[in-house]
Amino acid sequence: MYGARTDASILFRNGMAHTHSHGHHHGPGHDHAHGHAHDHGPAGSTRALAWALGLTLIILVAEGAGGWIANSLALLADAGHVLTDAGALGLSLFVSWLARQPGAPEKTYGYLRWEILAALINGATLLVISAWIVIEAVMRFQHPEPVSGGIMLIAAVLGFVINAVAVWLLHGVREGSLNVRGAYLHVLGDMLASGGTVVAALIIRSTGWLQADPIASLLTTILIVLGAWRLVRESVDVLLEAAPSHIDLDGVRRQLESVGGVESVHDLHVWTVTSGMVALSAHAIVRESSDHQAVLEQSHDLLARLGIHHVTIQLECDAGFERVGNLHP
Repeated sequence: MYGARTDASILFRNGMAHTHSHGHHHGPGHDHAHGHAHDHGPAGSTRALAWALGLTLIILVAEGAGGWIANSLALLADAGHVLTDAGALGLSLFVSWLARQPGAPEKTYGYLRWEILAALINGATLLVISAWIVIEAVMRFQHPEPVSGGIMLIAAVLGFVINAVAVWLLHGVREGSLNVRGAYLHVLGDMLASGGTVVAALIIRSTGWLQADPIASLLTTILIVLGAWRLVRESVDVLLEAAPSHIDLDGVRRQLESVGGVESVHDLHVWTVTSGMVALSAHAIVRESSDHQAVLEQSHDLLARLGIHHVTIQLECDAGFERVGNLHP
């Protein structure tokens, strides 16, 4: 029976429990938020983040020392980039751990939204870093400085190789979490920047053309900005509780209204709580109270096929506009 399926999270709310006629009451005693493990920070991604952070710290020391010895602004800029990324990876690692901690009673979804906040901070930081790289590149066009191409090349190659390992570690776990994807983009940006520095070092070493460095930096920045802007946009959409891009809101409404016994659906909301967790709430008019249990079961099964598992549906025998004045269409 449906009443035993507590993870369906389809409840009667706002005093409408009288619409249920089968004795399966989902009132205050039903734990909507705490009946789930909500493990959206798997141990695999946490280990990958920890390894990536350790490798990033090695790169920071190597490029910082190499840039100072070689008088290479490109390496020092990379080291500054890596320093910021080390902070971002540390934040991502902390949030990955925090998201798995049990929430306090007043935090009904635990700390899952910290993942989205971390992703937003990572994306915004990448955009700020990109602006700084552009400014530095323009300055280097105007005032090129001699560098030690050999030391610059060694440090840049070391940074590229270690970053490539970190990218490989995070590549397989990046899709399940905006937080991990933000960290992945940071490390990928580091790898691209190191690759650009390697090419610039080779050109400077073979031809002495110092303009190669700012050109490589600008090309790298374009790739960083594309990924960072998408990350920021998706994070903001989640925080604003916008409907997920893969969900057709009108299509969801039509499918719910196609369920037998449902006259209409209103006050429909679909939003993302955190990566991979889509929630829905709606009011449905079902005139015959004897149809309510069947409507709930069919609605849950229908929405589960759409990837929506955290569902709250309020069944009403009439529109009820006189009782609830803030309903949306």
